[in-house]
Amino acid sequence: MKFKFEKLIIWQKSIDFGETIYQITRSFPKDERYNLTSQICRAADSIALNISEGSIGQSNPEFRRFMGYAIRSLAEVVTCLHKAVLREYISKNEFNQLYEESFNLMNMMIAFKKGIR
Repeated sequence: MKFKFEKLIIWQKSIDFGETIYQITRSFPKDERYNLTSQICRAADSIALNISEGSIGQSNPEFRRFMGYAIRSLAEVVTCLHKAVLREYISKNEFNQLYEESFNLMNMMIAFKKGIR
């Protein structure tokens, strides 16, 4: 691995999380393609994108700012998951698993952000 963000567990987990979200949206109705499907995929991808972008910045305050963006993107994914279960695009069990994964990732990201000095 050549980029320092590739070594970050939160980046690795956010990459995997984004792929999981992408896979579940493949079963969403076609009429959601430009609505909820697009929104949740963009938000999920944004998590890893903001972590990587912030990590190569010039300052720690800038990295903290990008971590804040990544955390907000994760919150957006959680809201989309609520919408998906309400619209019956995912099961309650799938929701619970993704919610738990989101919660754990959120806690890791918050702790990591606090450690940036």
